[in-house]
Amino acid sequence: MGRVVFIGAGPGSADLITMRGASRLALADVVLFDALTDPALRALAPRARWIPVGKRGFRDSTGQTAINALLVRHAHEVGVVVRLKGGDPSVFGRLEEELEALALAGVECEVVPGVTAATAAAAATQRPLTRRGTGRSVSLTTAMTREGRLHASRCADTEVFYMAGKQLAALARQLRAAGWDDDTPASVVSRAGWPDQLHSDHTVRSLGRAAMLHAGRPTVVTVGAGAAAPAKPCAADNAQAQPQTCTPLSL
Repeated sequence: MGRVVFIGAGPGSADLITMRGASRLALADVVLFDALTDPALRALAPRARWIPVGKRGFRDSTGQTAINALLVRHAHEVGVVVRLKGGDPSVFGRLEEELEALALAGVECEVVPGVTAATAAAAATQRPLTRRGTGRSVSLTTAMTREGRLHASRCADTEVFYMAGKQLAALARQLRAAGWDDDTPASVVSRAGWPDQLHSDHTVRSLGRAAMLHAGRPTVVTVGAGAAAPAKPCAADNAQAQPQTCTPLSL
């Protein structure tokens, strides 16, 4: 009987994986990987068999039941199975379902955390999710429910909405209904952590203008204290790693 290691690959480029994640990945006999993980990570486990089990949103390319079965099957066949997940396995990664399936099968597991899209977006835009005196709480939520309903709330000083790119105008209406003021800052980042990441600044009122710029790209929307522009952003050491900033007028 082998074991399964869940590894957070980070939300973008391969170098966002942690050192622990890279070292565990190098031990893999089989890697079940998500759609949004960087193909460059294959270099860390060249002898492993790589199996795509990608899914986008709630529409599974590979069903969850099938993924669970593959994990259990390969854990019975090889020594180390890596489940490589985009971002952090514990944040919107359906980790619980896979852990439960492996527990029922008596398979030993380990979880290695990773960088999630919210923190990658905060780093890229130099906008801390928490702010002394104004941002004491952070909420991470999916904009769309499993039933396909758009949802917004106001339960923290900073709210980050995942999977929000397709309905930004509707999200703005939901935010106003939840009690956010029209002038509340909103920061939109698509493909956070990748060299081609894009960033645009808005308010709740103008959030819908970001839809065309970020169309078809994995997008996170930060609203509230953590979306406010820094007083004096510092220059990045690597210009290629900086997001492109677009004002609403450029959309």
